[in-house]
Amino acid sequence: MAENQYVVFKLGNEEYGIDIMNVREIVPHQESIKVPNAPKFVSGIINFRGKVIPIVDLKKRFDLLEKEIDGNTRIIVINLDDRQIGFIVDEASQTIRLEDKDVDPAPDIVSSIERRYITGVGKKEDRLIILIDLEKVLTEEEKEKIESMDV
Repeated sequence: MAENQYVVFKLGNEEYGIDIMNVREIVPHQESIKVPNAPKFVSGIINFRGKVIPIVDLKKRFDLLEKEIDGNTRIIVINLDDRQIGFIVDEASQTIRLEDKDVDPAPDIVSSIERRYITGVGKKEDRLIILIDLEKVLTEEEKEKIESMDV
């Protein structure tokens, strides 16, 4: 039976998981520099290991209630196409392994837009973990806007 490993992170009280193979690094939150005319969900840019990378606030992208940035806030850096991008999350503290039998498809109530990036729901003991593909969270149009930001 196939088993996948996921990085679990929180947005509010909900737990999300992303395939560990998509994660380049998880770093403590650092203040980003605002960029004029950036999409509303882009909080700015940071210097990450000598490269300037855009930072997406996942709570703004998902229209969730925002929370104060604190000591648990993290930036998950992934490779997206040929560049790196960071996603702000409330907390990213663990990895879990899920077998295929522990993952259900996305429920029917998920809209077709969300279905693009919600890959399923993982069940681990009494927890439900929404599995997402961060590479698909942004539409092609949004990726182009981020690419064209004046940095």
